[in-house]
Amino acid sequence: MDAEAISRDDSLLVGISEESVIVKEEPEKKSRKKMKNEEKEKELTLYDLPGVGAATAERLKEAGYDGVMSIAVSSPGKLAEDAGVSDAVARKLIQFARDSLKMGFISGVEVLEKRARVQKISTGSKSFDALLGGGFETGSIVECFGEFGSGKTQIGHLLAVNCQKMDPTAHAIYIDTENTFRPERIKQFADGLGLETDKVLKNIKVAKAYNSDHQMLLAEKISEMINEDKLNVKVIIVDSLTAHFRAEFIGRGTLADRQQKINRHMHTLLKLADMHNLCVYVTNQVQSDPAQFFGDPTKAVGGHIVAHASTFRIYLRKGKKGSRVAKLIDAPNLPDGEANFMVETSGLKDV
Repeated sequence: MDAEAISRDDSLLVGISEESVIVKEEPEKKSRKKMKNEEKEKELTLYDLPGVGAATAERLKEAGYDGVMSIAVSSPGKLAEDAGVSDAVARKLIQFARDSLKMGFISGVEVLEKRARVQKISTGSKSFDALLGGGFETGSIVECFGEFGSGKTQIGHLLAVNCQKMDPTAHAIYIDTENTFRPERIKQFADGLGLETDKVLKNIKVAKAYNSDHQMLLAEKISEMINEDKLNVKVIIVDSLTAHFRAEFIGRGTLADRQQKINRHMHTLLKLADMHNLCVYVTNQVQSDPAQFFGDPTKAVGGHIVAHASTFRIYLRKGKKGSRVAKLIDAPNLPDGEANFMVETSGLKDV
């Protein structure tokens, strides 16, 4: 009897243990499947797109498409031109890329969680930082416009240094269209912050743009640099945005072509800011509005195209006793306001 009882108990224990194993295995299997699906999504490359062979994938890479995300955010016309395929095929590629990345609607809570990635790059001036809600924001385009000597280029140089104070591994990319980049000024700012000047200069990649097409090409190559060279880019400086466009497109007859090219250039920069969580700082020239009879006749070049594409717009002007005044005239989440600051050898200081 005892032996039978023991055998019955053993069989019960075996049955219980087997059931418990089955219960434990089911969530484990689900988690494994989930991990495999996630790995598939992560591993999805240009070669996995339907109808894309090795030759087409290479053409896409040469045109600056570094992954499925870059396909998903492209326009059918641009993709068809770059890949050498028909518009219908381009639309299918874009749709497949968007479906695979699940680029649909998300809740406001999820947007708020994504906004937690945003970083603020300080200017060194408390009043200027307060005006911008803590500093220059990553994931956005910040446009500064003003007359010569208002401090636009100085801020560009300072951002290239201050991003490295915030993160020692950070890099800055400087597209120079007016021959304004000065490494000596970078060294002064770096010394003022107590940073190693040679390292700071090494982490700033500078390219001179000789015309508007070259400027646009340089912007399109930045994504390739980030992915292939594994650069932790935090700031892109374009100084200035409209100089070449203004010089090459003369008269009202060319205005539509100029604005179309500027619009395309701005959207390239906006895509970089959003995809790589970096700050795009662009300086802009100004002109006098002859129709403005009262008040300040100064207005930015580029019209509504540049204004709409910029996330933050700052008007810089000269103040009293060598000071500068920054006026925030457009921001999605901040009130309009002004900040006074001084441009000194070591950086920006409050008045």
